Amino acid sequence: MPVFAAPGIPEFIDEMVDKHHFRRDELERLFDRANFKPQIIEAISRPSTIKPWQEYRAAFVNDYRIEHGLMFWKKYRRTLARAERIYGVPQEIIVALIGVETLYGQQMGNYRTIDALTTLAFYYPRRADFFRDELENYLLLAREQQLDLLDVRGSYAGAMGMPQFMPSSYRKYAVDFNGNRRKDLTGEAADAIGSVGNYLKHYGWIKGGSIAVRASVGEKNCLGEIDTPRSLAEWNAVGVTPAVRMNEDEQARLLDYTVADGKEFWFGFNNFDVITRYNNSDFYAMSVFQLAEALKAARYR
Repeated sequence: MPVFAAPGIPEFIDEMVDKHHFRRDELERLFDRANFKPQIIEAISRPSTIKPWQEYRAAFVNDYRIEHGLMFWKKYRRTLARAERIYGVPQEIIVALIGVETLYGQQMGNYRTIDALTTLAFYYPRRADFFRDELENYLLLAREQQLDLLDVRGSYAGAMGMPQFMPSSYRKYAVDFNGNRRKDLTGEAADAIGSVGNYLKHYGWIKGGSIAVRASVGEKNCLGEIDTPRSLAEWNAVGVTPAVRMNEDEQARLLDYTVADGKEFWFGFNNFDVITRYNNSDFYAMSVFQLAEALKAARYR
């Protein structure tokens, strides 16, 4: 269904013309060809993180993603090694993140980005401001990168390319990692690899820093607020200890996951929280971490 007459679009066009000097007639033709997609509203209203942990994890940490992740790692091993040197992010984390996002570029989404962002900007009041900003960034990105606004495809939320960057992240953190003067996150794995490293470094990735470690919790403990970081010494004082010897000054949150036989506890450190800046979900960050660990174990065994 065409969206040109949707409330807010004429005002948005006015803003783009005044603020960024777009041509009014071109934007009017663009939105005349954009479509409202009700299935996008349905999809964003039922995110995958509402699934139980074990079901969520199984979708990402499995033999298929490990097998294809090893193939991706082997093919781009030099590029991944260079990204690790420059950004300090381990190769397996970059591989795993791209694996969780798009199965190493195999599943980058089939929605036209203009349809996704227009639908969410003008028909999804809950986050309209966010998606209106992303729509603005998409128009600017297309102008900067000389993209066909009606041709680009991605996720139902408007994320694009192998690493599924939103338009604002694409403009801020995408890098030309292969030196061909383009930042192509869809067709060039090197750019996707470098851009993921750049993104994580920007949000505070600590080279060589801890990500997550299993934790042991004594019975009948009164833990209080587990989502607030504390030093390992403070956690130890209430009977919560890491599975390996660590510096007691390190700060960590306590994470809990429901598994078949009860609860599984982990410490999540700074670098774990950096992964949540990519997707604000502890399920997501733990899946990236555990897929990375599985990839590393399979590659070096």
